[in-house]
Amino acid sequence: MGKQNMHLVWDWNGTILDDIEAVIGATNAAFAEIGLEPVTLERYRELYCVPIPVFYERLMGRLPSDSEWAVMDASFHRHYTERRLACGLTEGVKELLAQWQLAGRSQSLLSMYGHEELVPVVRGYGIESHFIRVDGRTGPSGGSKALHMERHLAALASVGAISAEHTVVIGDAVDDAVAAAHVGARAVLYTGGSHSRASLEAVGVPVVDTLAEAVGLAQSLTP
Repeated sequence: MGKQNMHLVWDWNGTILDDIEAVIGATNAAFAEIGLEPVTLERYRELYCVPIPVFYERLMGRLPSDSEWAVMDASFHRHYTERRLACGLTEGVKELLAQWQLAGRSQSLLSMYGHEELVPVVRGYGIESHFIRVDGRTGPSGGSKALHMERHLAALASVGAISAEHTVVIGDAVDDAVAAAHVGARAVLYTGGSHSRASLEAVGVPVVDTLAEAVGLAQSLTP
């Protein structure tokens, strides 16, 4: 198989977990609480960005007030948690994770989903053993995935021969590519999550429609 020292960093929401419908439903429930019109999947993908308050500004025409943000953030997480229970893993990803591990190569999971919630959820889908490390967000909602990625790779490097130049990030959002570039890794972006293809392609990294394509392409990107 070659490239045994190659490492994959997987994103969770919208990448491994097929949860975009749950995200849209929870977003619209949060909008309804402050009297905003619902958003379609297409519009969501067209405008989505981080930090999330800026995304809300694109939708609302202004930044939400601190009190609106508090209501929307709490509402989103409450409704998302309910809807996530019906979400499955993205088609074929369980096999991809198993094959990568069987080939003797390493992979990890990095998410902006809260760490305390993330770990039991990943365990519940029966895939935790495929990862050498699972890191969720430990600070407040929003924040920088680039700094999160920096800490993640530093932790990986401290326990094994994992380096940024041999690492590829697979995610569904522009911030996955930004975080990869921040640490000197490469990225492949998947169209099944939060962004439109056009907004992903604007970043200048490879964009694919399936996770099988993402893994195949990742193998050609590292030295």
